[in-house]
Order: sequence, then structure tokens, then C-alpha cells
Amino acid sequence: MQFLLRKIVCAAALCAPLLALAQQQPSDYAREKRWADQIVPTLVTGEAVWLEAPRTQKFLGIYTEAPNAKGAIILAHGLGVHPDWGVIGELRARLAEAGYTTLSVQMPILAAEAPAARYPVLFWEADARFAGALTYLRRKHYDKIWLVSHSMGSRMANHYVSAHPQVPFAGWISLSISSGDLGPFKRIKFPVYDVYGERDLEPVVKGAPRRAATLKGLRGSSQTMVFGADHFFEKKEKDLVSLIRLLLEGEKK
Repeated sequence: MQFLLRKIVCAAALCAPLLALAQQQPSDYAREKRWADQIVPTLVTGEAVWLEAPRTQKFLGIYTEAPNAKGAIILAHGLGVHPDWGVIGELRARLAEAGYTTLSVQMPILAAEAPAARYPVLFWEADARFAGALTYLRRKHYDKIWLVSHSMGSRMANHYVSAHPQVPFAGWISLSISSGDLGPFKRIKFPVYDVYGERDLEPVVKGAPRRAATLKGLRGSSQTMVFGADHFFEKKEKDLVSLIRLLLEGEKK
């Protein structure tokens, strides 16, 4: 019996690294390149920069510097898209006009047909990319850095913030986190703002009371519903920028 138990323990020990590898999959770099080839030549606002982080290939960021900037914002897009797509593309330009330097980051992605349920295998790489973006802005001498994320990007940000509670963000604004849940948070020293649309995805709307309960323990944190907005804040971008500015400027007081 003891021999059998030793065999089982040894087998488990051998399988553990394989299981860890199975839970970690790199981004679809070929698809990232296709996105970059498509959007970089058409950029009107901001410039393409290539960021570095451990255990990942160089990845695209769109850096838009604001004159006399009040601080810098890292932006993370949603499922399977790119840093100039949709609401994040709007925010990176509009927030720069409002006086905040923005760095919109290409988050790790899977093949176009991959469902959202598979994306947690990329969270380890998302962590590295957030750290790489933070390092880039630190080297640009920005001391006050916020994080703004949308949908799957918010799930990735949630993983990063939960695993690295001491990360020196001034605050995190989570837009329509697609899982519907925030946390668990421990020892976080910055406020978290949960923002979602009145006509958002069902898990986002149903999860709002749970997220509000989670935020009660975080000083300065809050939750806001944007009236009439859907998951992508389509035609509500101006309202969203105004809200984000209020949150950022309120945090500074």
C-alpha cells in the first residue's frame, strides 16, 4: 500500500508542472501582428510603441502624450480585439485631449473563434503586459498612473490587481467587467471604480450588487451605472469620458 501511495504521489508531482503549463497558453501572436499591420499605418492620434515584458513577445501599445499631463492612464481593451478598438479607442484619444497621457495596450488574445471561457489561460501573460506598461510609463517619469479597462480587459485587470495588491496605481476604473464579479481584493491601497451600462450584458448587470458589496471595504471606491448605455458604451463615449474625469479628479482631492 505504501508503495502504491508513493507511486501516486510521484505521479502527481510529475503531472503538476504539466497541469501548470496546460493552464498557461501564450497569446496568438500571429493574430496580434495582423491587428498591428492593420491599425498602425492608420493611426491619426498617438504613436505606436513596442513594449516588453518577461515571457511574452514584444507587444503593441499606442502612446498618446498630453501636454502638461495630469498623469497617465493604461487602457486595456476587451475580448480578442486591439488597443484602438471601440470604446477603448475612443477613450485613449479623448482622455489625452482632457489632459491625461494614455497608453493603450494590446492585451493577449486567442483565435477569433475562441470563446470567452478559454481566456483565463492568458491571464498570466496579461499580468506581464500590465507590468510592462507600468514600467514604460515609469520610465517616462509618470508618478501618477491609473488603469482603465473594459470587458475581458477588466477581467484581466482584476486578475492582475488581485494578485499584485501593492502595484502602485492611483486607481482602477473597471468598465463592464464581463464576468460580473470583482475581487477578491486584499491590501489594495488605491480606489476601484466599477462602471457599467444600464443595458449591459446580463452577467454584468446581475453582478452589480455583488460588486458593490466588494467595493464597500475599499476606501474611496464606488459604483456607477451609465443610463442608456450598452456593454460597449456606444454613443455614450462623451458621457463616459466626463464620468472618468470626475472619478480621476475626485480621487486627486
